[in-house]
Order: sequence, then C-alpha cells, then structure tokens
Amino acid sequence: MSGLDALDDLMTKAGVDGRRLRRAVALLSDGRWWSLADLVRETATSRRTVEALLRALPLEHSGDRFRIPTDQINTLKAYHQGANDNISDYWHISPRQGRYVEVLRRLETLIDEAPRGRHALDHVSATAETVLRRALLLGERFWLPGARLLCVGDHDLTCLAVRMIHPEVEVAVADIDDRILAYIDRQDLGVRTRWTDLRLGLPPSLRGRADLAITDPPYTPEGIGLFAARAAEGLRDREQGRILVAYGASERTPALALKVQKALLALNLLNEAIFPDFNRYHGAEAIGSAADLYVLRPTTKTWPAVAALTDRAGDHTTTAIYTQGPQAVESASAQAAAAADGVVNEILDGFEPGLLAGDWPRGPLPATPRTRLATLLAKPYAADPERVAIAVPSGLEAALPRLLLATRARHVRVLLTRPPGDALAALLAPVYDIAVRRLGGDAHLLDAVRLPPPADGADAIVRRIMDSAHGKIVNVWREALTGRTGSTKKQARAAIEEAAPWAGDLTLLEAPLHRLATLSAAVSRTLPAAAELT
Repeated sequence: MSGLDALDDLMTKAGVDGRRLRRAVALLSDGRWWSLADLVRETATSRRTVEALLRALPLEHSGDRFRIPTDQINTLKAYHQGANDNISDYWHISPRQGRYVEVLRRLETLIDEAPRGRHALDHVSATAETVLRRALLLGERFWLPGARLLCVGDHDLTCLAVRMIHPEVEVAVADIDDRILAYIDRQDLGVRTRWTDLRLGLPPSLRGRADLAITDPPYTPEGIGLFAARAAEGLRDREQGRILVAYGASERTPALALKVQKALLALNLLNEAIFPDFNRYHGAEAIGSAADLYVLRPTTKTWPAVAALTDRAGDHTTTAIYTQGPQAVESASAQAAAAADGVVNEILDGFEPGLLAGDWPRGPLPATPRTRLATLLAKPYAADPERVAIAVPSGLEAALPRLLLATRARHVRVLLTRPPGDALAALLAPVYDIAVRRLGGDAHLLDAVRLPPPADGADAIVRRIMDSAHGKIVNVWREALTGRTGSTKKQARAAIEEAAPWAGDLTLLEAPLHRLATLSAAVSRTLPAAAELT
C-alpha cells in the first residue's frame, strides 16, 4: 500500500471502534513529541495496534519519540476531527483540579516508592490518577458515611487513596504480598491489613463485613471469577452491596473478554455499569495500558454460585489463576512432576504421617487421612497427629509459615519446590526447630520439629498465641495475660490494645508477617502494663 491507503484500511477494519485510532492521530498532530508507551497509555490501545497505526502515518522522529510533521497535519485532519477529547472522561471526575492536586502528588510518591510488582502475581501498577479517580468515583456513586470497603488485593494502593479522600470509610485490605501489607501499615492511615491467598480462603475477620468491595485481579477467567467470589464473601450487605472489578483486554481479543464476562455471569452478578478505559497503568501495553471498571451487584442466585466456586478453590487443579509464573493457567503441577520422579516415596519413607495435607498422589499411604491446604488453614484438625506431611505447590510459598502454624503436630515434613528464606526459621523460632535439605531437581524437604514450651514469662505467652493460631490473637493473649498477672480481662485487653492496636479481631493465620515479627516485643510490654493496672 502507498500514501494513505494503509491508514484508510486500518480505519475501515476498526469500524465503530476506530475512535481510539483517530484520537491517536489527533494527539500526534498536536505538536508534542510522543513515546510509544505514552501513546499506548493515553489512547488505551494495545501496543500492536498503535505500532500498526504508526507504520501507516508520516512521522518525524526525535530519539525514541515521534510526531506528525507540521506540513502533514492538514492532510490528516479528516482522520481525527472531533476525536481529540478523551473518551474515558465522560464522567465528571477531574482529580488534577482543585483540592485534589496535593492528594494526587502524595499518591504519585507513594506508588513510586512502593515495593516493586511481582510478575508471578500479575502485578502492574495503576497510575496515581487512576487510583484517586477510583476513590472519587466511590464518593460520586455511593453514600459512604459509615460504610466499609474491602480491597481484595491492593498492589495499586487504592486503600490509601480512599482513606485520604473519605476518612469516614473503614477500609480493609486482603493481600498475598506481605511487602505490600507492611508498606500500607507504614503509612499509618488506619487501613486494616490481612494476609490471604484467595485460593485458600478469605480471612475470617473480613467475611460478611463490607458494604463495598473493589478488586483489580489477575486477568484470566479463573482469576476474575475467584477474586469476584471472594469479594462477594466479604459483603455484609447482600442486597445493596456492590463489587467493583477492573478488567482489561486488547481490542484484538474480544473472545478473551467474553470468557471473563462469562465467569462473572456464572456468579450471577448483575452488571450495573462498565466504565470503559477507566483504569490506566504503568505497563500492560498489550492491553493498551488500560482496563474497564465494572460495577457489579449480587443477586439472590449469587450466593449459591459463590459457595460452589469457593468450595473448589484450593484444590490443586484450580490454583492456577495467573497469566505468568508457576501458577499461570498453563503451568503444570510441580508436585505431580515430583511424584513422577519418585521423590514422594523418599519423603514419606519411615516418616509415617498421621495426616497428608495438600496435593499428594494416591499411591503412597493410601489409608492415611488427607486434607486440603485450605481446610488446614480454615480450622484446627480434630485430632492432632504426631506427624503431618504437607505438599506446598510452587506459587503458594507465602502460605508456608501459616501452614506450619496451623498444625500442632510434633513433627511436620513439607515438600517444597524451592527453599524457604532464612527469615522463616527466625520467625517461627518460638515454636519449631527447622531444617531444610535439597532432594534433587527442584524438590526441597523441610522438617519442622516442635520445641518444648517455655515455662514462664513473655516467651510462654508468645508460644501460647502461636500454638492457637486459629483463635483470635486478642482472646488467646488476654487469657494468658490474666493467668500470669492476676489482671482482669478488661485490664488485660487495655494493655494489649495499647501495645498492639493492630491485633483487633484477627487470627495469627491472617496477620501480616511484619506483625508476627513484632509479637514478642509487644507481649513483653503488656506484662508490666497489665500488672500495673491490677
């Protein structure tokens, strides 16, 4: 093709969706120099489509930036006339104006200084303007005084924006990344943080609590469905509650978007609104660095569908929800590969576990009771066996310290596909003596042997809390404190609230690791404090 024939062909093929291409032509005609990444993000158009457009346009270059030459602008005017407005700004939210400027600047700094995203968790940072506009939209659409918001995963730090704009809203975050939870807590904005792997369950303290839930999940049908289901589990208002979901797909892959919408439809969620290209990102150029924002409303048929989906979650066949890494939907089970190599027999030979947790093959010890990892975390096992064997698939390593705390077995043996960091042994030192060895290939074996409990002092209280990981931290702590200091329950609770205001109503299994790391020091402070109150 020559001249403008290629451009005409692109516009014809784009049809009614050609507005995004025309906006790109308008931007390239305004005299500014554009990079490819900036043009992708501004137009919410995939990188491949933008590259195809650039090949069809006359351009001048300055380094890695480009624009349409001045003498060509009039020639191309017909391709962009009336397309210079931003198609995603038809709702009246402008965070770069007025009183929101300082909040926007602070969010830009917070996002810039936050822990780097993890590809295996499909992390891509939303822009500060996107995060702020989410908070503003909540205020525009919903009555927020007294409301509770649940952020189901929050690498984007939406929770901080909401607390800045709407301090009257109680905000909680459930996330798998302990780094993010620690970072959110350091901002001291009153956000309640909880650790979770959503494949293994929503934290007990967050179930049935929120009026609104928002999530920017992995962009697979499996990921969207699971995150939306966990968001629904978090709602206390089953009639008026809402779930906001960010999801984006390339304009080239409508079939993928359809699969995701079918996953939401399978949960019987009413689609009240879709704000096109509402969310913008630093990266994700394959989908135009943009995602729509869905506003979903549960129906009476939602809850049976949610229960059916979450009952399947945690099974090894349903843990693949990401687009990258060991838990990508295309990945094979690491444990199955280990079993094929005969590693399992070596692990269990002579160990004689009373319980197998996780994805173990049916061959070894067929009569041994079995349980899923999600079940082990959900409630104490009825009869604590002397020995427990746990298989932790690749991609679920963040659950390891919680799984070890969830059982009170004398000896726990864990099959891993990668060695745990040195921090694990220090973190669980009040409970276990931990040793790790490599078996061959990617298989590693961890042996955790329970230590005798301390007789007295703060160490004894810490051990009691860690031995009762399914119970609420405050309740276990209070009972231990009253028994050792003679204080009343009210006095003990006051001492705990002063030393660890974060404890609230959470269990040790949902506490972020940075809270667990400070537990011993906090307990030590409550002993003299409770004694003084008596």
